[in-house]
Amino acid sequence: MTIPPLAELAQRDTVRLVASGRLKEPVLAPLTKDQKSLDALATLEGVTNARLQGQQSGLPHLDPRELVFGRPGHTLINAAFTYTRPGGNRFNDENRGAWYCGFDAPTSIGEVAYHLTRELEAINRFDNVTDYAELLSDFYGSFHDLRARKFAKELALHSDITKGYSAGQALAQALRVKATSNGIVYPSVRRRGGTCLAAFRPDLVQNLRQGVVWRLQWEGVPVPTVSRERRVAAWIATSLRSSQ
Repeated sequence: MTIPPLAELAQRDTVRLVASGRLKEPVLAPLTKDQKSLDALATLEGVTNARLQGQQSGLPHLDPRELVFGRPGHTLINAAFTYTRPGGNRFNDENRGAWYCGFDAPTSIGEVAYHLTRELEAINRFDNVTDYAELLSDFYGSFHDLRARKFAKELALHSDITKGYSAGQALAQALRVKATSNGIVYPSVRRRGGTCLAAFRPDLVQNLRQGVVWRLQWEGVPVPTVSRERRVAAWIATSLRSSQ
């Protein structure tokens, strides 16, 4: 396995997109009549809530001391490392998450559009509207760099996720554990010319703040139309203001 070189980053205004499903009222709200009842149900939900478990006692592959507290949006940061999906992503397996972001909005839009399009293709129905809120953050420090031309055909950057994800996860595991890596900066696989970053530790996410909201709409074809919304995502704004 070729170990990529280190690059010093001072990258402001990176963009992570959070889908509208995260912006709606609490899922348990329809089952309650008042805030007290909602709080009681939320306590029960916490028994199986990976983020709360991670923050309180840690997870098998995540020490709670790695998580962040007392800063605006810390729950959003911690969620990226405690919630995973089956099979993981390009540079994390299903045991531990990572913070993925693009160096600009078009790159992040290209990435999320690809994955949601695949989900719509699986049900053979390109009929969907999803809003994504921008989470802007800054990164400083050394990151392993896959942007050099010699890494262009690196298997970890393969567009086929059945090939790219296993190779990328193996690379990330080796870098994180053996080289104590902060993360990987790499060319976007879904948008030509774009750059992405996968950060391996929560404390690397600095100055988290809200950007704009983007609407992606599929109307019968696998390519969505993209528009910028004028409103803000109230749920995200509330989370970023909170430091509890």
